[in-house]
Amino acid sequence: MLDFSGGSRPPFSRLPSDGTRGRAGRDAGAGSSGGATESRDPAARGGAGSGPEAGAGGGEEAPWLQRLVALRPPLLPALAVAAAALALAAGAARVLWRGGMLFPDGTPGWSFAVLTGCVVAHLVTMSRDRWWSGTGSGPALTLAVLLLYGWVPALLVSLAVVVLVGGARRHRWRQAFVHGAIDILGIAAAGLALALCGVHPSVEDPWQPDDWSPAAGAVIPLAAAGYLLTTRGLQWFCFAPRTRGLPSALRTAVVRQGLIAVALLGIAPLIVVVAVHKSPLLPLFAVPLIALDSTLRIARARAEEQLRDPLTGLPNRLWLLERAWAALDEAERTAERAALVLIDLDRFRSVNDTLGHLAGDRLLLQIADRLRAALPRGAEAARLGGDEFAVLLPVADSTTSAQRIARGLVSALSSPLDLDGLTLVLEASAGVAVFPEHATEAEGLLRRADVAMYEAKRDRTAVEVYEATRDGNTPDRLGLLADLRRALDAGEVELHYQPKVGFDGTVSGLEALVRWVHPERGRVPPDEFIAIAETSGLMPRLTEYVLETALAQVAVWRRDGLTVPVAVNVSPRDVHSPGFAGAVAARLARHGVPPGALQLEITEHVLLEDPQQAADTLAGLTGHGVKMSLDDFGTGYSSLVHLRRLPVSELKIDRSFVARLAVDTEDAEIVRCTVDLAHSLGLLVVAEGVEDDETWERLRDLGCDAVQGWLVAAAMPPGETTAWLRAREIPADRSLPSPPPARTP
Repeated sequence: MLDFSGGSRPPFSRLPSDGTRGRAGRDAGAGSSGGATESRDPAARGGAGSGPEAGAGGGEEAPWLQRLVALRPPLLPALAVAAAALALAAGAARVLWRGGMLFPDGTPGWSFAVLTGCVVAHLVTMSRDRWWSGTGSGPALTLAVLLLYGWVPALLVSLAVVVLVGGARRHRWRQAFVHGAIDILGIAAAGLALALCGVHPSVEDPWQPDDWSPAAGAVIPLAAAGYLLTTRGLQWFCFAPRTRGLPSALRTAVVRQGLIAVALLGIAPLIVVVAVHKSPLLPLFAVPLIALDSTLRIARARAEEQLRDPLTGLPNRLWLLERAWAALDEAERTAERAALVLIDLDRFRSVNDTLGHLAGDRLLLQIADRLRAALPRGAEAARLGGDEFAVLLPVADSTTSAQRIARGLVSALSSPLDLDGLTLVLEASAGVAVFPEHATEAEGLLRRADVAMYEAKRDRTAVEVYEATRDGNTPDRLGLLADLRRALDAGEVELHYQPKVGFDGTVSGLEALVRWVHPERGRVPPDEFIAIAETSGLMPRLTEYVLETALAQVAVWRRDGLTVPVAVNVSPRDVHSPGFAGAVAARLARHGVPPGALQLEITEHVLLEDPQQAADTLAGLTGHGVKMSLDDFGTGYSSLVHLRRLPVSELKIDRSFVARLAVDTEDAEIVRCTVDLAHSLGLLVVAEGVEDDETWERLRDLGCDAVQGWLVAAAMPPGETTAWLRAREIPADRSLPSPPPARTP
């Protein structure tokens, strides 16, 4: 007998709509904000597997099992109802045709009726129990009637429960109808198992305990197995969501069904014995049957806790992966897109450190409520742990629409929060990954969304869509990382130098640009391998290599009478490394190069993560006499604010503003304002990406101090750079000749 009182979907498919919050426990990984850390390594986050066979429980399922649990015959519920109706009609007709009784009369009949009524009343009061777990009371009573009187009376007991419980819950009639049909088929399967063993009980000729032989020890387990396998199998294939993997909910359900099987084998025969010898005592079995249901209910609640975050009441990571598998399967079947949005609160750790973990938990509750309220129709939210949340979009029209939804969610979470009269603003960063463009399995989609979220947090852009070129953890890029490490050790990475030239013909400096020719792939774009170095922890090693090589070359040029300064790019990670300023000063001294011959190019991103550490490092560098240049000006988060805080002597206008200077009046105005601002602060201005004569002329008219680009010269190897510098040694009273033709990089 099935428990059809809660719904036709497994518990993990109902979690998002449940607003209850369990505060009983605090798990360091998911339940407590106090245990949250600010780990920002995409490879270290998530903890999920990357292969399509990686199930939610961590093990690999056999392919045949994956295909089996994914089957969802569309007409199966209707076929089950039709088959149950035929079985019920055939059984009743067979009994009536023989002139037999459908149900026992007298004291045994009334005793079973009272016991059935107790079970029905108990099921009605189980307001939120779900079919997924089943109950022990119904199957034990049904199997006892089956063993004693045959499968037709057992069908009537099941039918009575369906009618009575369904009548008490009128809004669940359709669901009760299907579950009742499944139960009838389970009883029929158990009756068939008895018949195969030569046991044919009926109301007129019960299967008395005195008739039981040692072979009965195998008959009863066989009947119980037939009932459980038939009912639970039909429940799964009729109602469970489509999924590739074997969900943890099914694994835990198997354990609970084992408890039910024990109850069937232990209680059902006892009911038979009491019915034969002391039938008036049958209603007393309501007590152990209800106790059995309570035990199963506790086991079910604990299983659901494994899928729910105890603090916010949102589903957790395990649920997300299982639900994502089902969503991706459905999207693949319908040729649609699905998306996953990973959201992380910025600087939430400071809230815990300042206000305490209890205040942090209360803020997370408000964040969870806002996330629920901001979800678009069909979307489902989960808390992955700490201050990290995820939103599953089972259907996404496009990557752009998924990104737009992510921006709306971030905006909703970033509005002011009230905590005991204290107004707080917690900004959020989100990463978006889309199926099938970015990944074809749930774990891969989660990892790629995490990579995109990390980029959004680092670049302060709020929302980023996954880009493979920025992911340093793909197999191809991991191989490239290993090759880059070997190339640095072998000295196979080269430096080319691009001049910066003033409008009066003077060479104001050179910029050292790293170049790498892979033995198999050929020339690797700098943006690609530098991004790999930045996300892998290899960047300090690359910066050390570039500084060492550039200073060695400067020393050679100075011995040859060429005293042009050289600029080297450094990353925010370099600036945040303790001792970086001292290491640069030591290298200058070792090569005998004066500090003024070295210029370090930084971006304003150095102030975003740890402003104090960055300020200390930059102050140390300028204190040693090293000049600083602000690169890519105008593309950052808050350029004017940062410009006041950075000890730079030079400002480089990004090529994106220079490229259309001659044809776009807005870009021209931006360049003019930038030049005026820099000059008012005593800074020199260099324009990057100058490629034509007209741009050269416009920059000169706007008051720019120097230019850099292909029109002057492309980046050249050291030998060509030396020859180029020698050719530029012209008398100071001569005007600058016409710019040389553009070079092919």
